[in-house]
Amino acid sequence: MMSQTPETPLPHAPEGHPKVRMGKIGLLMANLGTPDGHDYWSMRRYLGEFLSDRRVIDYSPFLWQPLLQGIILTSRPFRSGAAYRSIWNNEAGESPLATITKAQVAKMKTRMRARFGDRVMVDYCMRYGNPSTMTKVAEMQAAGCERIVFFPLYPQYAGATSATANDQFFRALMKLKWQPSSRTVPAYFEDPRYIEALAQSVERAYAAAEIEPEILVCSYHGVPKRYLMEGDPYHCQCQKTTRLLRERLGWDKDRITTTFQSKFGPEEWLKPYTVEEVARLAREDGKRNIAVIAPAFSSDCIETLEEINEEIRESFEEAGGERFAYIPCLNDDEAHMDALADIAAENLAGWI
Repeated sequence: MMSQTPETPLPHAPEGHPKVRMGKIGLLMANLGTPDGHDYWSMRRYLGEFLSDRRVIDYSPFLWQPLLQGIILTSRPFRSGAAYRSIWNNEAGESPLATITKAQVAKMKTRMRARFGDRVMVDYCMRYGNPSTMTKVAEMQAAGCERIVFFPLYPQYAGATSATANDQFFRALMKLKWQPSSRTVPAYFEDPRYIEALAQSVERAYAAAEIEPEILVCSYHGVPKRYLMEGDPYHCQCQKTTRLLRERLGWDKDRITTTFQSKFGPEEWLKPYTVEEVARLAREDGKRNIAVIAPAFSSDCIETLEEINEEIRESFEEAGGERFAYIPCLNDDEAHMDALADIAAENLAGWI
């Protein structure tokens, strides 16, 4: 456990001035979030916070909130709760995302301690749910962190992921009387160390397969197509991640494809939709053996463990597909954690 910074008086402070902790740097890793449980009210609180985020749903609140509060949050918590129940870590009493994020942070603490001793305090927060960003920022300042590096765990930048995580970090800073200096870690979609970790995970999965998959589907979380037209770089960054992964693997273009999942609402989202594309691959292209990987997710979660490995798998099999291999997210894989630690250390440069 990291040693505590002792409370000391500020230099030249008058007698009786409150003592404060000083001298540490915070590394705050941020993931999407998780409900506290899969029961109705836990799901309703979580979904209410998530779907009220204007970065996620940017419709006018005057139109959206009555629909959300009156209709969507009446029924959706039951469906989402059932999905979470199917993947829940019952032993730990939490979602897999929470379990995996804790494992990632534990390994990041070990790596930061090996490099910097006890100067860097490592912790994590969730954009939605607990532990909240505001709580963790306040804890870091109270522990003596005069500087904080905020690390959204999203390889590709999107307004609905990276930007809203940063927004919440900035809101937390707004509540502090004495703000620490801060930095945000940019997207790392093309970082060679991240690409290498992805490639290694594919190579391991293919080596373990009885029959090598005919095509690798890179399924990224979706956003409305309108966001792309309004300047969001997410689509382009996803395409580049796929290209760099293909080049690292030494594959031809027909062995890998990019798709998007998790469509919500009536408007057009980035295409092709994963759930439709895997069915088309089986029905029209005659693909009987595919693998799916989710490069936009740093941790396995409801979108991968339930949506990909259940709903999208079912779509492929119903269309005539025979073998469906889901390649897990990088999670706390050693190569992944080494990459994240290197990226974090680069963003700490000049502070330590």
